[in-house]
Amino acid sequence: MKHLVEFPLEDGSSILVEVEDAEMGGVVRASRGSETIAKAQKTFEEAMDKVKPAASTIIAKLRSLHDSPDEIEVEFGLKLSADAGAFVASAGMEANYTVTLKWKKEERKL
Repeated sequence: MKHLVEFPLEDGSSILVEVEDAEMGGVVRASRGSETIAKAQKTFEEAMDKVKPAASTIIAKLRSLHDSPDEIEVEFGLKLSADAGAFVASAGMEANYTVTLKWKKEERKL
């Protein structure tokens, strides 16, 4: 079942994120109308900081290719949880990444 988690932002505002039901230990529940909203224990920015190392490693490895591409696009799923923040979806044997590498053909001058 999905529910809403309120992630505070560093500027004092907050965003609501729909997440799958998971372990909710240590989560503070709040009510907004007829919905119950869990309050995250970390800011959204702190949650995103957990994903940076994986993204940086992927980009660095692709840039180090012998014939380095002009453009690199990496797409991967993230899961958010009120307790853990953010993590790469199915980070393990089942992780799915979509990687697009582009090389721009140099035009020859006549």
